[in-house]
Amino acid sequence: MRRLTMPIGPAQEGTAVQTILRRELGLSAAAVRRAKTLAEGILLDGVPVFTNVRVMAGQILSVAVGDQSGSDQIAPVPGPLTIVYEDEDLVIVDKAGGVAVHPSQGHYGDTLANFLMAHYAAQGLVAAFHPVNRLDRGTSGLMAVAKHAHAHEKLQEQLQNGRLQRTYLAVCEGVPVPWRGCVDAPIARAPGSVLRRQVCPQGAEARTHYEVLQTGSGRALVHLRLDTGRTHQIRVHLAHLGCPLAGDFLYGTELPQLSQRFALHSAAIQLCQPVTGQPLSFSSPLPAALEDLLMANEKE
Repeated sequence: MRRLTMPIGPAQEGTAVQTILRRELGLSAAAVRRAKTLAEGILLDGVPVFTNVRVMAGQILSVAVGDQSGSDQIAPVPGPLTIVYEDEDLVIVDKAGGVAVHPSQGHYGDTLANFLMAHYAAQGLVAAFHPVNRLDRGTSGLMAVAKHAHAHEKLQEQLQNGRLQRTYLAVCEGVPVPWRGCVDAPIARAPGSVLRRQVCPQGAEARTHYEVLQTGSGRALVHLRLDTGRTHQIRVHLAHLGCPLAGDFLYGTELPQLSQRFALHSAAIQLCQPVTGQPLSFSSPLPAALEDLLMANEKE
């Protein structure tokens, strides 16, 4: 199990364990509660202690933050998995378009969650599935997955405060006017639909910054950055501009050349390592199938 360890210095002398766990190690109240339920969840010089104990300089405090069990409802099934970064706290994967993130009806063993749980099992790692930025089945590209609840909490905080930044590339039908701008339009569930969303004045705040990078074949390659993370946000906002994603069966028109996907790619992600705070940055090139959409007429 993942443990965080901290040597106690003169500055922490006389401080309660609870305070150090919260202020120095950055644990949430929930993370401290989880550690307290474990026999060796919180150790001072290797001995279990209560959180009201006051520490002395020279002692070593350690706390368990790893998961006690995996995701029992997700079967570990080996499958194609592209990992671009991995450490004790998180994994950055490059998801293929057409691959679902979570098991659901009709997809119980062919999802990213299944593949990642099999990867953990092969390592002998006990960890549940903690996705941070979620991607639709039809979207490809970079996605962060925490290896334990503490890392997930820290990364979710970054997602909320903007320190975790996501950049997307999309090919849309038509060319947005103007070529650069911000769609600031609230989003809500469409009446009578479980899946579909729409722009609605009473919806949740949603902002998408966009810039056209290239045009061709009546389509545009668009760079997008999100200020918010609403369900289907990019898909809804591009459709709102009159330029739905190429191949989007829900907000546009499905394309036969895009098998089980649409033209949206998570191209870059920037975040801070959830324990050390080290800045991390990753990128993924636009898939060839999406590039081809801009040159369809030329190839014909």
